[in-house]
Amino acid sequence: MTTYLILHGFQNRRPPAHWQHWLAGKLRERGHEVRYPQLPSPDAPVLDEWLDALEEHGQRPAEGEFVVLAHSLSVLLWLRAGDRRPDADRVLLVAPPSPGVTASIPEIAAFADGLDLTEAGLKARLVYGDGDPYCPEGADLHYGIPLGLDLDHVPTGEHLNPDSGYGEWPSLLDWCEDPAVRVRGNEQP
Repeated sequence: MTTYLILHGFQNRRPPAHWQHWLAGKLRERGHEVRYPQLPSPDAPVLDEWLDALEEHGQRPAEGEFVVLAHSLSVLLWLRAGDRRPDADRVLLVAPPSPGVTASIPEIAAFADGLDLTEAGLKARLVYGDGDPYCPEGADLHYGIPLGLDLDHVPTGEHLNPDSGYGEWPSLLDWCEDPAVRVRGNEQP
C-alpha cells in the first residue's frame, strides 16, 4: 500500500471539483491511504502553521511508499520546509506561483521570503502549464531549471486547477501508480 499526502494551495478549501479531491477519492477506492488535510487558515495562511501541519501529516508510514503531491502555494511550503520536509519516496510539485506574484499578495508574501532556489539534490518532479496567471514567466524558469527538477509541461494547462479544466486528471492518477508515467494535460492523447 502507498500513502499519499496531498497538499492544497491558497484559498483552497478542498472543493469537490478540484483534481486533488478527485484524486484522493480515486486513490482511496484503490486501497491506498490518503492524507488530504485542510491546512490552517487557507485565506490568510501563516507559514509556521502550515509548516506545523506539514510535519503533523507528513509522518512517514511504517511500511510502503510515501508520495507527496503539492499544488500552488503548497509547492512553496514544500520548498521552504527545509529540514522539516518529510522523507518522501516521490514528490510532485504542481503549478507553483512565482516568487514575484507570491510576494505581491500580502496574505501569502511570507511564503516567498527566504525562498532558496539553489537547493542542491531536491528530488521532485514539477508539473506546470502554459499561461499560468500565477507564474506568468513559467515555473520551469523559476523552479524547474534552477532546482534541476524533472519537468512535465502541460500545454495550455494554465494553473492546473478546475478553472483550467482540471477536476478529473487521469494522467495524474496514472503517475501515482506508476512513477515512469509522464503527466500530461487532459486534452493530450
